[in-house]
Amino acid sequence: MSEYKYITFIELEPKLKTKLFEVRSKFSNDFLGYVKWFAHWRKYCFWIDGFGLIFDAGCLADIRDFINKLMLERRKK
Repeated sequence: MSEYKYITFIELEPKLKTKLFEVRSKFSNDFLGYVKWFAHWRKYCFWIDGFGLIFDAGCLADIRDFINKLMLERRKK
């Protein structure tokens, strides 16, 4: 199990080639989604269960960058 400041990754069902992780809020233990292998892109991605949304590390980096720029803009005001 890997823990970060706000989220926890819990490994589920170990497989031979790929891994599956449940992603939960560290504070409320709410289920957020999964990190699992996406064969079409040949990489691990973040899946939001029930919505059919998939994010890879590049997508999440873009979202993080956008939010950081918004926060810098807000601090300047």
